[in-house]
Amino acid sequence: MRHAKRGRKLNRTASHKKAMLNNMATSLFEHGSVRTTIPKAKELRGVTERLITFAKRGDLHARRQVLRRIRNKVVVSKLFEEIGPSFADRNGGYTRVLKMGVRRGDSTEICLIELVGDELRSEYATQGDEEAEATVAAEEPEADEASAETEDAAEEVEDEEAAEDSGEESSEPEDSNEEESESDSAEANETSEAEDDSDEDESEEKEKA
Repeated sequence: MRHAKRGRKLNRTASHKKAMLNNMATSLFEHGSVRTTIPKAKELRGVTERLITFAKRGDLHARRQVLRRIRNKVVVSKLFEEIGPSFADRNGGYTRVLKMGVRRGDSTEICLIELVGDELRSEYATQGDEEAEATVAAEEPEADEASAETEDAAEEVEDEEAAEDSGEESSEPEDSNEEESESDSAEANETSEAEDDSDEDESEEKEKA
């Protein structure tokens, strides 16, 4: 029997339970409230109130401790800049659990866990997400332009290489034509010299005769 065993297992392994509570805490800080079962809400309350205590401290070590549980930097910024200072005059009791009846599927008791005074806060995390999406959308055309420039440069290089290859191929026949013309001119010179010699021989024979 599990006598003197602290906490609820929630029918999960230790790593699964920790990951689930981290995600639920992130959603609670982002949206202000989370609807879940009562055992999960009671386990989540201890995690979130400890993180809010770190946020009230506000130093670098506290921020690193929170980042071990919450990976969303926008939510961490909201926790340290807005949620933590709002509880500066309160020593504990940062959340409330409101029962909402039973769930139709399995008749499990459902509750709503929310931050105290969350109705007075702004949608800081939502605004941060919208700004992040806007920056990503603004960066996408730049990436498209860069890729287009890269493709254009690649096409230019291919065209230059093709032009160089065609120039080399065309230069080879020209060389052969030059060699043929030179050989033809040499043969013509030889024939003309032979004709001149024959003419001279004929003229000498006529003079002798």
